[in-house]
Amino acid sequence: MATYAGKDPGEFRFKNLLYQKGDWRATITINRPQVHNALNLDTLRELSAAMQDAAWDDHVAVLIITGAGNKAFCTGADMKEWKEEFLDSPNDFYKWMGVFIETFERLRNLGKPTIARLNGMVVGGGNELQMSCDLAVAASDVIIRHAGTSRGSVAAAGATQWLPLIVGERRAREILLLNEPISAKKALAWGLVTEVVPRAHLDRAVNRLAEKLIDKLPECTRYTKQQLNFWRDLSWSLTIGHLRDWLTVHTPAEEIREGIQAFSEKREIDYRQLRTQLANHKRKKRS
Repeated sequence: MATYAGKDPGEFRFKNLLYQKGDWRATITINRPQVHNALNLDTLRELSAAMQDAAWDDHVAVLIITGAGNKAFCTGADMKEWKEEFLDSPNDFYKWMGVFIETFERLRNLGKPTIARLNGMVVGGGNELQMSCDLAVAASDVIIRHAGTSRGSVAAAGATQWLPLIVGERRAREILLLNEPISAKKALAWGLVTEVVPRAHLDRAVNRLAEKLIDKLPECTRYTKQQLNFWRDLSWSLTIGHLRDWLTVHTPAEEIREGIQAFSEKREIDYRQLRTQLANHKRKKRS
């Protein structure tokens, strides 16, 4: 049987991605720099289609994922879409989350090694995206952070499951509860990324890593990846369905609304005032 060459990248006519293939590698670039390469529904669907093509194409040995521009790799879910589409229609968020889950599962189970090229800030779901890859190379000025407990979400679509495995229990709690930026240097020391290089050397480092992966046996590589996925797959499978329902049910909650509204208005949240309002509301209900 002849090898499957996949489609020509131009056939897809992606609106939110740049997709390239050649020299035994495929590169997906999230092309939404105006919103820091955030993930909306259309982008997730396009990511899934590109990943499926790369998985099927026998002339692709390595998949590289990156973001357009120099400011952001990916900043997770598109908060504008969340505000406009889901706050008043939480059941639609349930559908969106299903596509998100399927896309990340496709990436983890691609059957080929994957590299995250971290060209800018890595936030929330963007960190979950890069953790879904096998290896990650970061420019030295990149920062990684989560903002869920500050901005109205829960980082549980990979972060709560995998960060304890990658960086350890205490550091995972530090990242997810404090939401403070992690420098590329610290991310390397903690094992959150594979390599850190000056920005001018980023492409060279990614290409060097890709060449090393290409010069390995494909079936042995595939099964090694499958076995390495065990603990991640276990924690993911036990929790992701619960997360999907929890986020759906809590999307209209008062603190979620405030977090998303404050983000869209580019203002700070008065957390003490919010706590007081919630406490007073509960006291009134009890009385």
